[in-house]
Amino acid sequence: MLNAIWAVMILTAVLYGAFTGHLGDVTNACLDSAGEAISLCMTMAGVVALWMGLMEIASKAGLIGKLTRGISPFLSFMFPRIPKNHPAREYIATNIIANVLGLGWACTPAGLKAMEALARLEAERGNPEYLSDAGSRRAGSEMCTFLILNISSLQLIPVNMIAYRSQYGSSDPTSIIVPAIVATLISTLTAIVYCKGKDRGGVRS
Repeated sequence: MLNAIWAVMILTAVLYGAFTGHLGDVTNACLDSAGEAISLCMTMAGVVALWMGLMEIASKAGLIGKLTRGISPFLSFMFPRIPKNHPAREYIATNIIANVLGLGWACTPAGLKAMEALARLEAERGNPEYLSDAGSRRAGSEMCTFLILNISSLQLIPVNMIAYRSQYGSSDPTSIIVPAIVATLISTLTAIVYCKGKDRGGVRS
């Protein structure tokens, strides 16, 4: 669907430029945008390398393990049906910590592993939809809760937005920090209330 939308937008721009005599401007804009994309990728690669390195150092120093244990009560509150020794809890904790620190790319591998672990948990519970590889599957309640938390996650340091603002010439790239904390705090609290409300109401996905 997104491919179709982008194709229509590009085709519309080209046709409009051709009919209005600004096809050259469209070409120049494409070339300039391609250059900006490369520059942005290089900037973001540096940011990712920096924060991934810091995360690795924190992990080797035991900080990530301490943070994981620190949010264990929250995990038990949000995922009461996941056994405490199940691998999914560690993956979920790592994903949440990375999200809170604003490391969008760093949280993706842990998020995928968490979903795989939750799928295995569904199979262990005897859910027939997870006992075979055929057909589409419905997400379990823990999967839905994790996805909602992941999307709405609190961010203390919005690394991506700071990097984007810096790349495009903002005079104060870090001014986004306080608004981002407020916005993501509200979204996270809303997600928690929604998920617990659905769970108490007996609505299972």
